[in-house]
Amino acid sequence: KGGIQLSPAASTPRWQRAVTPGRFGGGAPDKPAHNAAVTNSGTAMNSSASTRTNRILVVDDDARIRDLLRRYLTQEGFEVLLAEDSRALNKQLTRETVDLIVLDLMLPDGDGLDFCRWLRSDPRWRHQPVLMLSARGEPMDRILGLELGADDYLAKPFEPRELQARIKALLRRLEPKLDGDEVLRFGRLEIDLAARVARLDGEICDLTSHQFDLLVVLAQSPGRVLSRDQIMDALKGHPLEAFDRSIDVHIS
Repeated sequence: KGGIQLSPAASTPRWQRAVTPGRFGGGAPDKPAHNAAVTNSGTAMNSSASTRTNRILVVDDDARIRDLLRRYLTQEGFEVLLAEDSRALNKQLTRETVDLIVLDLMLPDGDGLDFCRWLRSDPRWRHQPVLMLSARGEPMDRILGLELGADDYLAKPFEPRELQARIKALLRRLEPKLDGDEVLRFGRLEIDLAARVARLDGEICDLTSHQFDLLVVLAQSPGRVLSRDQIMDALKGHPLEAFDRSIDVHIS
């Protein structure tokens, strides 16, 4: 099918035993990419998009696997960051904001399960979506990965389209949802619009009325960069006056 496939031949190089590039190596893909085109050099040229590009962090010790996943996910409209081990992963997390981590189970400087457990113990990344990859596809391996904090588990070999579908399914969980009682839920944050109460991890946040309104505006625009004028218009319903800098104080 031209996907990522496990090679049974023991004589093949290690990276080929993990993945076989299928149609990545110059053949035409199954269908044209929606948001990007890949040149012969592998450089992605993203087309203009009206929606925010989700940022995916791919963690694998094999450079060729990282490159294959980078090329495919970039073709599918994602922004891709790379890390070769848990140390590089930690550096990326402290410097960048990512929407999802694709984490290989076996890393040269530690076990992906241990790192996943550490992520879940740190308040900064407790709710970070993690999709674990592994050649170990036995039921107990999958159960252990999910119990230790992975949001999904994909065994090698796998089809790139399945990886893409699983990533999109996980990202949909991050989208804010408004239930029938007018409660906006966004990750750890819960905003009761009727009662004008915000809760983080179940605890009520001490907010002024203006801060609450600002929080609602931002929570209803996940992944979007809002200008100062847009925020003020949403808060007050009229154009921003040049001397009104109160929004700057709240944001800072």
